[in-house]
Amino acid sequence: MTSTPTSPVLVGRDAELAQVRAAVAAAPSIVVIEGEAGIGKSRLLQELVASEAGDALFLLGHCQHLLDPFPLGPVVDALRRHGDRIETARLSPVVGCLGALVPEIADRLPAPPEPLTDQHEARHRIFRAVTELLGHLAPGVLVLEDLHWADRVTFDLLAYLAAHQPPDLSIVVTTRPEAGALPVGEAFARAVAGPARTVTLRELGPAAVGELARSILGADVPDETAAALYEVTGGVPFVVEEVLRTMLERQPAAEIPRHPDAIAALSVSTALRDVVRERLAALDALAVEVLGAAAVADLTVDAGLVAEVTGYSMRKVARALDAAYAIGLLHDHEGRSRFRHVLAQQVIYDEVPSPTRRWLHLRIAQVLEESDGASQSARIAHHYQLAGRPAEFVRHAEAAADEAIERGNDAVAADLLRQATADMASLAPDARVRLATKLGRAAVDGLAHADAMPILARLLDEGGLPALARGELGLALGRLQRQQGHARAGFRTIERAVPDLDGRPDLQARALAVLAVPETVVDVSIATHLERCEQAEAAAERAGADDVGLSVRIARGSLLLEQGRPEAWDLIDAVRRDGVLLAHPREHARAAVNWAQGALHGGHLRRADELLAEGRAVAEAAGFERVAEVYVLVGAMADYENGRWDGLAERVRDLAVPGLGFGAASLDARLLHGLVLAATATGTEAREQLAGVIADCERVGSVWPLIPAQAALSRLLLSTGDAHGSLAQARAAVDQAGRKGLYVWAAAPMLCLVDAAVAMGTVAEVRAEVADLAGHLGDVDAPAALAAVRMCEAIVAQADGDAAAVERLLASARHAAAAAGLVYVAAQVEERLGDWRCAHGAGSGPALLEGALRTYGGLDARRDIARVTQLMRRHGVAVPYPWRGGRRALGTDLSDREREIALLAAEGRTNREIAAELFLSPRTVETHISHALRKLGLRSREELRRDSSVLGRDGEVAGT
Repeated sequence: MTSTPTSPVLVGRDAELAQVRAAVAAAPSIVVIEGEAGIGKSRLLQELVASEAGDALFLLGHCQHLLDPFPLGPVVDALRRHGDRIETARLSPVVGCLGALVPEIADRLPAPPEPLTDQHEARHRIFRAVTELLGHLAPGVLVLEDLHWADRVTFDLLAYLAAHQPPDLSIVVTTRPEAGALPVGEAFARAVAGPARTVTLRELGPAAVGELARSILGADVPDETAAALYEVTGGVPFVVEEVLRTMLERQPAAEIPRHPDAIAALSVSTALRDVVRERLAALDALAVEVLGAAAVADLTVDAGLVAEVTGYSMRKVARALDAAYAIGLLHDHEGRSRFRHVLAQQVIYDEVPSPTRRWLHLRIAQVLEESDGASQSARIAHHYQLAGRPAEFVRHAEAAADEAIERGNDAVAADLLRQATADMASLAPDARVRLATKLGRAAVDGLAHADAMPILARLLDEGGLPALARGELGLALGRLQRQQGHARAGFRTIERAVPDLDGRPDLQARALAVLAVPETVVDVSIATHLERCEQAEAAAERAGADDVGLSVRIARGSLLLEQGRPEAWDLIDAVRRDGVLLAHPREHARAAVNWAQGALHGGHLRRADELLAEGRAVAEAAGFERVAEVYVLVGAMADYENGRWDGLAERVRDLAVPGLGFGAASLDARLLHGLVLAATATGTEAREQLAGVIADCERVGSVWPLIPAQAALSRLLLSTGDAHGSLAQARAAVDQAGRKGLYVWAAAPMLCLVDAAVAMGTVAEVRAEVADLAGHLGDVDAPAALAAVRMCEAIVAQADGDAAAVERLLASARHAAAAAGLVYVAAQVEERLGDWRCAHGAGSGPALLEGALRTYGGLDARRDIARVTQLMRRHGVAVPYPWRGGRRALGTDLSDREREIALLAAEGRTNREIAAELFLSPRTVETHISHALRKLGLRSREELRRDSSVLGRDGEVAGT
């Protein structure tokens, strides 16, 4: 059997560990750590022992669960391992009486005194001896685990110790509160060192359970999986480990976090099953029957329901539940009886014979249905489903879904409707359409996209549906497809649905508003998006509903924003003040994050931050979790553009892992990861990430982030000397933006195209395109696009020899980027301007290059650091490492070995010659040279030979 997995780090116990540490440090002290079995008492002690520094000695003893425990057994355990710390000469003769009790240290103790005939006196002498020996071994901590199992003599010793505690000794014990009060409790309360401090370990919360699972599995654990694991285990760490052990027997660790449904449906591990069965054996038949009915009913015990279902009197049911309390199967939870955790309930549930279980489910459903209390449709549906009554189940599941939607809980509604439509063939045609339509609506906001999509698609494929039903299902399916990242399929599905929605202008307006959004699909022009927006406005006017008009105005704002139209902000600000938007927090949250993304696309960073703060506050107040991860992602995008890069690489890496609830968001996250890698990591890793984003965007027809990913890959390829590859990627991006007619999006890839053309000596071939783009943009309200097109114009002017234009255009680009707060872009413009001025002898050139370098250093943009330092050396500008006022760029110092090998390479030695001289392999030599060239900002060994002065005396870059 696989050994039980454990966490290499202590999780969720920082506060409790700090309390114990503080008490131990303030000796003399007594600490009682209490908590139920499996809650982590021993694990906390292990961490305490492992982490404590200094001279303190830990004396560890364990109480055993024996029918007749050995007197002072745990204390003997604690003392017998430490004979080497005993200095015999410093002990009084009384300590010698411990020789017979602890023979392992007898040779280090004084000679035993004469035996005493009075047992009370003998015991008192032993207590004195133990106390003196503990004081002798101090500073130390006496740790006794599972004190509830201790023998009577040990309790008496602890009472004595509490009254005679050595000054440098702390006492730490663990116990289970369900075992009852400790006999030594009063003595601890009146201890000479002050009352004992009690540290209670409670169940871990969902977040801590997720952290524990991540630590054990070595894999990321989504919140949904952590929640499922918490619900199953009750937050008891031992149970978490047992569940994961069971899961690890079935699948690899990396797969487990992806299947929260498998955790929720997990069978109880053998170890826990045996424990519960052992406790059940202590109950009589009636109590077992009552407890079984309670387990079938719910995790929380409703005594009245159990009595009505079983037919027993409330008195008998109460006595049965009391017995279950006594053996630890039930406990009080917020004033109600509850099973200790889900797994205990499941064991008892499984012990009920299957026919009896089905009968109990049926009776419970019927009793609940007949009750006059609050609606319990979901609970009734659950019991009818397990009773094998599908018609009743579907009826109550639909009612429960309607209630969930009214409460705004679309995720629950979607799950209920998915179950209700699992067997479509058994449903009447009108019920199929009705349930599937509700499922489509709920799934859009309920993150049940993957489950709902095939159900809707299958129903649409069957044909024979009324036009309106077909249109509504098509709209729902198209929205789900888009959110899953299938941009082309979603767009086409919604387009097909629009004519069928003529009888529902409200839905038609919403469908057309979705089609008006430009950043969704490739090869659909801005003219088409504008046409759809006008059609949406007409449909909204026919619908006459304020909320419908609101959704169209939100789409119009995004459409104007992506075009860089100045009137976009007038419309957006007006909508933000509109009472209709304020009355619809979900629409408000969606709109804010969509507008924030559009603001980032154009370079309006302050506006983006403002919208993100506003929308996040609205979403949190409304409990709208559906957009939570999108806000995290767009917030990270804003941090990237603003130059807030501290910790960004780690956050972006986590966001880019597969499994985001929205496929479209996943593509954006992967783009951002690629951008960060391109600046801070190896070219290979960034190239693979960006190429993957491009391939997936092309596969699903998503125009954003296809265009920025192609532009980023173009820049990266050019930095590695692949001008042809760079030109191809830039050309693809420019053409794609041209087909959309979104010239704001074309500016960044056009800059990449021009740079690649410079490298290939073909600037003349792109001159007309640059002029055409500049003409289309004019004075567009998009700082990022303006900075990019001005740089394009400057490069063309440089090729034409128009120095005044170059100076003017680069200064304009620098101002646009800096004024917008585009930190990284501004540094790139500053680098270009500094290069230009240094080449033309302007005195301000070196300062501009140094300013760009400082910005790159603060961002830890290593590839940019390498490039600009190479540029500075080419112009004879000193490289100011380590610079003041900024973070030192990691990875720019050569190690001793790298410098040694680089010097030999600069002399013209081959890899094989260097390897032979230094007793290394040629492959190792090649690796060191590659690292050295990157750190020095050089591209080849030839450059190193030409400029070996870049190697300093101390293995650092010259100028440091």
